[in-house]
Amino acid sequence: MDVLLVEDDPMIVSTLCGLLEGEGYRVRAVGRQDDAVATLAETAFDLALLDVTLAQGNGFAVCAAAREAHPSMPVIFLTASDDEFSTVAGLDMGAVDYVAKPFRARELLSRIRAALRRSGGADSVLAAGDVRLDASSATVTKGGREVFLSALEYKLLLYLLQSKGRLVTRENLRDAIWDSAGEYVSDNSINVYIRRLREKIEDDPADPAIVVTARGLGYKVGD
Repeated sequence: MDVLLVEDDPMIVSTLCGLLEGEGYRVRAVGRQDDAVATLAETAFDLALLDVTLAQGNGFAVCAAAREAHPSMPVIFLTASDDEFSTVAGLDMGAVDYVAKPFRARELLSRIRAALRRSGGADSVLAAGDVRLDASSATVTKGGREVFLSALEYKLLLYLLQSKGRLVTRENLRDAIWDSAGEYVSDNSINVYIRRLREKIEDDPADPAIVVTARGLGYKVGD
């Protein structure tokens, strides 16, 4: 997946590039409106992350150029946390989402994956073993039979499947699922939620083959 990052703060650019490239995205970063518009005219991207305020120009003009050059490409705005006008204006211009600064890394990654799924830029069906999650219909099946999960269990499974093959720490889970709601969840509580999920998706919850514990580290979903 190719991501265009339009941001003029070097520290944020460095942080975001490291974060996104660590997740397997290819990132092209530019810091000026004119450079961003020229880049969009020459290159196709799967998603654009646009800062509203740039030293030269602004993200709104870049969004307009993106909508003209690549109408189906999702755009996410990066805005100041108290800038309601920019948020509303960006959504009115066709942005699919916005993320307030300072942002949580895992929340941003989750927003990016959701935007790509909606645009068809990422698979809507995720699978491990005989468990399949269809994000387009929010349904989960095991061996072809529907499994009914609570909203939190669904979010937990979705995040784990999106992170398939990678270690997911308890801190990752807090950032992605609970911290965005302002809650703190203990390790013991996370263990309880994982156990409940396993009871619904594992052949043998006592010896899980899908959501596997990496002792002392977290969890990992394999094939």
